[in-house]
Amino acid sequence: MWGMTQKSLREHLDEARIVRAIQAAEISTSGEIRISVAPFFVGDVQKTAQKAFRRMGMEATKDRNGILIFLVPSRKRFAVVGDEGIHAKVGQAFWNDLVACLSDHFSRLNYTEGLERGITLLGERLAEHFPYQKDSDKDELPNEVDFSGS
Repeated sequence: MWGMTQKSLREHLDEARIVRAIQAAEISTSGEIRISVAPFFVGDVQKTAQKAFRRMGMEATKDRNGILIFLVPSRKRFAVVGDEGIHAKVGQAFWNDLVACLSDHFSRLNYTEGLERGITLLGERLAEHFPYQKDSDKDELPNEVDFSGS
């Protein structure tokens, strides 16, 4: 996966499985989960992830409860960005668990499985703080994987 082009990234990530994981996770929470994969860029991964978070409209959720997993396989890096509504409710252990889960899978080049497991973990944890409200919740953001990078 390292050093792959955008086209080959799409071929090596099972986008359909990732989208299904997002859909399944969001059934039990009002939280919004997005994935962005960048083929390559030069610069700070965390800053670029924050830029992608804004570009993707993730600050526009009603409860400010969006989370972005930003993956840069060519740099062997990833970042997780959560909106302010999440930061107000979860502790550092929440972020540590997610990063450990993703790191474990990504270090073995298991990107699809890592994203699936991370998304499942996010759904479980978000449901504790942002449970799905049958009468008022809607899917506020697209579930597809973003391949546009920053």
